[in-house]
Amino acid sequence: MADTDPPGAEPPASYRPGYEVAAERILEYIVREQLAPGSRLPTEKDLADALGLSRTVVREAVKVLSAVGRLSVQKGRGMFVAEPRDGLFQDAFAQFLPADLRQVDELLEFRHQVETTAAGLAAQRATPTQVKAIRQAAAMTAQAAQDGVLRDFITADNAFHDCVGKASANMFFSGAVNAIRRVQQQVATIGLADNPAGSLDVAAEQHTAIAEAIAGGEDRLAERLMAEHIDQTARQFQTAIQRRLVDDGAG
Repeated sequence: MADTDPPGAEPPASYRPGYEVAAERILEYIVREQLAPGSRLPTEKDLADALGLSRTVVREAVKVLSAVGRLSVQKGRGMFVAEPRDGLFQDAFAQFLPADLRQVDELLEFRHQVETTAAGLAAQRATPTQVKAIRQAAAMTAQAAQDGVLRDFITADNAFHDCVGKASANMFFSGAVNAIRRVQQQVATIGLADNPAGSLDVAAEQHTAIAEAIAGGEDRLAERLMAEHIDQTARQFQTAIQRRLVDDGAG
């Protein structure tokens, strides 16, 4: 247990926080019980009993799932399956399991199609102000990578992709990019415990190259570079999650 480890002790490579495992099981429970958005969940105690987990770890998992938008905790009323914020993808996002490798593959396949096209459109349509914002976001990811601060990198990374989506001048692409980022963050938070799935420096370099292709109006190059970026991310996520699954099986 994490709370019995000596101060400063490093967890083993296969270590998974209890809240992360509990979060996965709660999502699996929601899917298994076919609970629709708005459905009430059992109390923390009853949910802990149903999943064979401690109430403490379930409470921590509920906080995480609430933070990433999968649960709604209403004081005095209880816990509910949250309403997805993106109506177009409501059914898919409500059923998404962040540690399911097949579903993660499907998410990244969808992201490839959406963000590649968005980058090409951005190269054709971005205004000078939008180009400046894209370059600034790319520079922020480079600085965060250099500093080795993962949380700052995630914030800048989200800003970069959001800026590219907006520069596509298509509200559906922009909305899809934003929605995909939020769902992918569930993978990072629940499936990977916010551990980076790859090199921050490489990702930052790719952001810079994409930004310059967009700034130069090179739509084909922007599409190719974004495709390479997303595909590399997909491989890194797949490897990291597969490693987690192997570690769980060996544990």
